[in-house]
Amino acid sequence: MPDPMSWAEAAPYYAVALIVSYLLGSIPFGLILTKAAGLGDIRDIGSGNIGATNALRTGNRWVAIGTLLGDAGKGALAVLLAKQFGPDTAVIAAFGALIGHLFPVWLRFKGGKGISTYIGILLALAWPVGLLFCATWAVVALIFRMSSLSALVASLLSPVYFAWVDQWQMVEMSVVLVMLVFFAHRENIARLLAGTEPRIGNKDDA
Repeated sequence: MPDPMSWAEAAPYYAVALIVSYLLGSIPFGLILTKAAGLGDIRDIGSGNIGATNALRTGNRWVAIGTLLGDAGKGALAVLLAKQFGPDTAVIAAFGALIGHLFPVWLRFKGGKGISTYIGILLALAWPVGLLFCATWAVVALIFRMSSLSALVASLLSPVYFAWVDQWQMVEMSVVLVMLVFFAHRENIARLLAGTEPRIGNKDDA
């Protein structure tokens, strides 16, 4: 069995993983698919967000489904490719993919809120955690009918889920990603605290 690489030896792999995962994560599927379907610029629709929730407001469910699968798929692909070079590289790829989605260079660093991409990352890192995330989202959404609250609660519990499945290396990484998700949802958090966050089905829900 080969000896583990030193930091200096591993650094080029980490750098490539970060760059490739960022570029994958920055692919704006919501924007691409809405334009391809002749529905205009998704940034001019509803909340202006490029994610699947706002894509649904185009009235085309297939565009919304495609956006969801594309955003989740790019996160999963980034991690799965990096996993071939070890768990540390996978962690770096997870960070890069989410950063790419939140701050895509192609859109002047104004991206989505990261939930679909985070789900793909979780499924690729440890699929039980990804499923637990989805289940948590569904339960909270069923009770409170707020997609943002569902996303925030599920995200907040993801480090706990990693610990539960004994994936301790991923706990610290997930804490960082959760912080990014909360930053992306800062406007939603303000509305939740003010009691003005719209519920699922409301045209302004984002």
